[in-house]
Amino acid sequence: MDDVNKMANGEPELITIVEGPEPEFAPHNDGWALSLLEGDGHIGLEQCRLRTFNGPAMVDRCRSAWAEGRPVVLDYPNRLGLRKQATVVAARHEEVSEGMVLHLWVRAPDPLEDQDQ
Repeated sequence: MDDVNKMANGEPELITIVEGPEPEFAPHNDGWALSLLEGDGHIGLEQCRLRTFNGPAMVDRCRSAWAEGRPVVLDYPNRLGLRKQATVVAARHEEVSEGMVLHLWVRAPDPLEDQDQ
């Protein structure tokens, strides 16, 4: 699907982890990040760190989607190999000695939604 149709349909920008372990999510209670969810009934926020080849390009993809009014979604395999998704609300990159790291802040899953999985 081309970019024009993607924007018109409001399709999310996917950040996909094809293989590997499930990302480690840690609760995040920093004030600036929680303000991103202000007014939303769902207030949980978690952060994860992912290795990436091109952190600036990943952050640019997120910014472009948000500027177009589209959500950004992290799509990843869970520990059972099933696909899961989390809505990304903030992103930044960092260069470390091992390479590039992508920091993502995501909406924490609703505990009631995960009871049957």
